[in-house]
Parts: sequence; structure tokens; C-alpha cells
Amino acid sequence: MKIKQVEELVGITKKNIRFYEEQGLLNVKRAENGYREYSLDDVKRLQEIRLLRKLSISIDEMRQMFVGEKSLRSCLEYQVEEMERQKKNLLQVQAFCEELLDAEISLEKLDAPSCLERMEQLEKEGTNFMDVRKTDVHKKKIMGAALGGGIMVLLMATLLIFMIWCSLTEPVPIGVLLFMTAAPVVVIIGVVAALVGRVKEIKGGEEDEASKY
Repeated sequence: MKIKQVEELVGITKKNIRFYEEQGLLNVKRAENGYREYSLDDVKRLQEIRLLRKLSISIDEMRQMFVGEKSLRSCLEYQVEEMERQKKNLLQVQAFCEELLDAEISLEKLDAPSCLERMEQLEKEGTNFMDVRKTDVHKKKIMGAALGGGIMVLLMATLLIFMIWCSLTEPVPIGVLLFMTAAPVVVIIGVVAALVGRVKEIKGGEEDEASKY
């Protein structure tokens, strides 16, 4: 079957199916014409990948599992241990927040240096508070993409307005005007479509997440 059918069957995007192939998690055979031909085994493997990713099992662990270097049990046991660590960490952060709540401190009376000193001590003991740099990275990427796309759209819109203004001062045949204005319009549509796609990719594509594994 073709990749479009697999995409609909499994619920994984075409781009991520290709990504999993590149990562060695999927070995798709090719037909005589050179096109990929996905089998029911490939569909089953992709369903397994989707399930394991939802359990936060990494690409590297899945790769080892699929070649027999690791078992499903060992990967799940590691995930349970990791979740226990995360749960303990969340409880410690929650306790810190509750201390501030119980003290009923207003913003004006908040002793930020003292709180930060306490947090640094907790971090040395293993507690992980939010890393603002990591949290804001996607926001920065989206803002960068929006800025670049916005500048291009603005330039094309300015060019379009200039062409229409010129045609009003010095009339040109309607066919020529349509041809001249079509290019900026096509570029604007293309930029907006690319920007939408880029934002979706930044927000959750496996490709962006792969660097964490």
C-alpha cells in the first residue's frame, strides 16, 4: 500500500513515517518502479512505534528493542522508574509552592533572593525546577518564523499595492495587470502556507524532538 493509506490507517503523518524510516525503525521494501510499498507488517510496526512513543520510550530504545538488544519489559521498567523520579520531583516542587501559599506572602513582601537561594539548594539535592531557556525555545522559533514570513508578506503586499497604483496612473491592459499582480499574490499565499506548516512542525514534530533522545 502507499504511504497515504498508511498515514490514514495508523494516524502518523507522512513526514514522521519518513523520519522513522531514517531512524532505522522501519525497513520498507520498494516495488520494481522504485516506489515504497508498505506491508501490513509495516503498519503493525508503526502502530507499535506510536504506542511506545506515547509511553515516552525513546527512539534509541525502540531501535535497540526492534533488533533484540533490549526487551519491552526492560524499557517499561526503566519508564516506571523514571516516572517515579518525576513524581517525586513534582511533589517537591509542589511542596515549595504550598509553603509560599501557606505563608500568604504578597508580591510586595516576597523575598525573591531568599527563595532563589532555597531553590538552588533543592536543585543541588536533585529537585528540577522549570528551565526557562528550554521552555521558551519553541516560542522563539515560532516568533522567528512569523517575523520572517511577515516581512516577506509585507514586501509582496507593498509591491502589489505599488503595481495597482501604477496601473491607475498609467492604465495598462487588464491581462498585463493580472499577470503582474498574480506573482505577488502567489508568493503571499505560499509564504502563509509555509508559515502555518512550520509552526505545526515546531509545536510537535518528531524531527524537532529527536535531539532529546
